[in-house]
Order: sequence, then structure tokens, then C-alpha cells
Amino acid sequence: MSVVRVNTQPLAGQKPGTSGLRKTVAEFSRPGYLENFVQSIFNALGDCSGKSLALGGDGRFYNRQAAQVILRMAAANGFSRVVVGRGALLSTPAASCIIRKYGLDGGIVLSASHNPGGPEGDFGIKFNGANGGPAPESVSSAIHAATTRLDHYLVLDTPDIDLDRLGTVTLGSTTVEVIDPVADYADLMASLFDFPRIASLLGHRRFHMCFDAMHAITGPYALEILERRLGAPPGTVINAVPLEDFGGGHPDPNLAHAGDLVARMNGDEPLAFGAASDGDGDRNMVLGSGVFINPCDSLAILAANATAIPAYSGGLAGIARSMPTSRAVDRVAADLGIPCFETPTGWKFFGNLMDADRITLCGEESFGTGSSHVREKDGLWAVLFWLNLIAALSKPARTILREHWQRYGRDYFTRHDYEAVDADKAAALVEAVRERLPELPGQCLGGHTVQAADDFCYTDPVDGSVSAGQGLRILFTDGARIVYRLSGTGTAGATLRVYYDSYQRDPALLELAPQRALATLIAAGDELAGISRLLGRTQPDVIT
Repeated sequence: MSVVRVNTQPLAGQKPGTSGLRKTVAEFSRPGYLENFVQSIFNALGDCSGKSLALGGDGRFYNRQAAQVILRMAAANGFSRVVVGRGALLSTPAASCIIRKYGLDGGIVLSASHNPGGPEGDFGIKFNGANGGPAPESVSSAIHAATTRLDHYLVLDTPDIDLDRLGTVTLGSTTVEVIDPVADYADLMASLFDFPRIASLLGHRRFHMCFDAMHAITGPYALEILERRLGAPPGTVINAVPLEDFGGGHPDPNLAHAGDLVARMNGDEPLAFGAASDGDGDRNMVLGSGVFINPCDSLAILAANATAIPAYSGGLAGIARSMPTSRAVDRVAADLGIPCFETPTGWKFFGNLMDADRITLCGEESFGTGSSHVREKDGLWAVLFWLNLIAALSKPARTILREHWQRYGRDYFTRHDYEAVDADKAAALVEAVRERLPELPGQCLGGHTVQAADDFCYTDPVDGSVSAGQGLRILFTDGARIVYRLSGTGTAGATLRVYYDSYQRDPALLELAPQRALATLIAAGDELAGISRLLGRTQPDVIT
């Protein structure tokens, strides 16, 4: 075995976003493309001699090949230890768990999350730090800077190793430990929740549920925890085998893409509870009998009832939500007398608050919820939280939701996604709205009077770092809100996301369909930005 120095040059477009670098498989499989980015990660870390690393991904197409390349590069760059999930598999929350449990210096997660997979699909790679969370802005900036001045990468000249056999092998002077990708995570869940109580619920003859793994990474985790450890009937977990193309589906847990689950929830034998997770296991969707539980409401309900869960029985230090997420959880935090932080979109912003013990729970409207048990959002954790809550309160999910609205009022919320739009047109649309922000206060839009308008800027209360340009906010005197934001998670064109929310306290008006309750606001948002006129889109591609 020998270390090979391969001369290269910087490649354009290797700037990591909020969730690392995401590109098409075709882009990532270009000669040197993966190698350049991985070497840039290592260069940004400095001297890698003696450092340890976790490695694994969601099993999408190109996952195995990329893992072998990264192992050879890690060995060539002097890492002393790499802990890799069997088959190069690790869910994103499990990767965070592994980094924290074994005291590793960081980890490389191979995933494009909820993006489609397969040879024509997407691939992604991101670096997580020693706390188990996504790299902070400073590290991401250092990685990007390294990509712009790279002139070579290092790789060990050695064959692939067997990643399907548990145990330890060596690559040069590097120890590669292949572990069960599920066991440590399942043990962590057992330490947080009341498994005997959940098992009793799942064994009740009148309680039937379905978990849709969407042919993604969560399948093995859900089978082990729900069916084997908790005794749910066989078949409770559907689409449980991870496939490189996610079975031809779109592994995004929402009403538009989790068709199998929605069909079962609305079938001849209605289920009491349903849930789904995404490509890498960090997102979740939860459904009660006849009701979709919005992620914003879900976060608020988990916070309001956290003391019913063993791990959180002593109360919460604080809560955080991303700026576009509705303010439902703010009302819970005020009631509990604990802090509530509003951060930009991106889980890394929650990491500083958790490491400083400022928050315990956090969440985003994009189907992400989590807590300080790891430093990533965690889809299966959220599902187990809901099951534990249903068991502890002896109430169905639908009742828990409605009782929450009766107590706190309802924050009607929806997100409209316009996908794969022309990037220049989308940027021009957002810039045009940004230029109008100073003149908007006092204007009436769709019957709502603008109170304030700004471009959200976040100052981290822990380290003082500033993140500007995080989304355009239009705030109305009646408490309603419109937010415009360009998403960085897609790989084709641009995705414009428009968020609408308004607060309703009248008990007689808590059961409206969100699109109806927000109709005047939606019309105002379209008119203000000129979405139909400038983008040529008469309706969004996805509504959540």
C-alpha cells in the first residue's frame, strides 16, 4: 500500500450549503469531483494525523463507491480510526449518535436527504463536527476556501474493503471499524423513552399504526425498534428495505410523496397513527386518524407535553425554531416561562444553543424536530416521542392536537414550494421584494395591514456570529406573516419557498382547512412578489 499524490485543480461550484454539498450523481461521479471536495474537508481540518472519523450514508446510488474512496483518502491523510456503518449505511441522526458516543473528531455523512436518488438522481456529502452536528459557518467557509486553492489530493493505493462484514480491518495505518449501524441508535432511543409503555400501546388490539420508511435508510432502524424491541405487528413498517433509487419514489415525508402511508390512513380500516421518514432519517411526518399534524404544531405539542417523557421529565432548558416555522411553539415557551430562540433555517444554528445548554427541543417547519440527545434532527425520535405521548396521556393523536388548539389557539400555517424555477428569475423576484421592504409598512395587502418588513438577520447569542440575508419577512398588524426564501437543498434551478401563517384564537374558527384560512394572505403574497407573472407558475409544485 502506498500513498498516491494526484495533481488536480479547483472545480467550480463546490460551496457547501446549509446541508453540505448536493449535486447530481452525474456531477459527483465526474473524475476528481468527489476527491477534490473530500480533500478540501480534510485540508480545512488541518493536520488529520491521529484523528477519528465516522462514515456512512443513506444508501442512495453512489453511496458505496463514495465510501470506499473516502476510506482510502482518510487513510492517506493520516486518520487513525474510521467507524463506518455496515454496508456504508448510517442514518443522519445515527451518525450524530456515533460521533458523540465514541468521542470521534467528526464524521462524513453521505446523503442528499429528501432529494430523489438513483443514477439520474442526487447525491450529497457533508461534514459533521465533534459535537455530532453539521459544520458551523466557519468550518463550511474554510472548506469552500480550500476548494478554491486545491492543487492535489491524497489517496491510498489499495483495493476496496468488505463493508458488509462487522469487525476491524486496516488500511495502511488506519483502523477501519465496521459496526452495526442500528444498535447504538436503538439503545439511545431506549434510554430516552418509556419502551414498556409504548410496547403496551402497540400491543393493544384497538391501536393500529403504520410507519413508512419510503425505501430509505430508516427502514432497518424502524424494524429493529418498532417491530423487534417494541413488539409492533409484522408489517407495521412498510417500504422497509433501503434501495439505491428509493424504489423510484421521492423520499420526502409529506402528503404529496408518502402515498402508501396516506392510502393506508384513509383505507377501509383506518389507522390510529401513521408516520414517515425521509431519505436519511432526519425528517418526519406524523398523522392521526383523519388528521395531518403540521410540523409546527407537532413541535409545539411535544414541547407542551415534554414532562410526560422520561428523558424530559425535569423540564426543558429552552426551545428554538427556525424563522419560517410558525410561532406556535413561542406560545408554549411563554406559558412554560422558558426561552424561545428564532434562528435561520439550518440545523447547525441549533447546535450552538444545545452545546451551551440553552435549549432542549428544537424544530423546523420542513418536517424536522429534535432535541439535545444528538445534534441533528431525528425523524424516528419524533415518532417515538408521539407514541410515548399517546400512551402516557391515554389519548389519540387527534385529540391531543385539538386540545392543544383549544388551550393555545391555532397558528394556521402553510408552505408553498415552487421547484426547479429559473435561478435568475427567482433571484430577481426576491431582490425586487427586498427593494420594496422599506415602503411596505402601513400598506394594506389583501386586507392585512403591514406592520413591519425586513430581511431576517440572526446574531448567535452564544458566539456572537452574524448571519444576514436569511429570508424576507412581511409582518402584519393582525399577527399574520409572509416569508419569502430561496432554498439551497435542490440541485436543479432554484426553489422558491413562500411561507404563510396567521394566528386564530376564536374556538369556533379552529377547524378550517389551512388553505382556506390563509386564502387572502396567499393571494397577497402572490401579488406582492408577482409569482404568477414573473415565474409563470399558476400554482406551487408542493403545498405543505
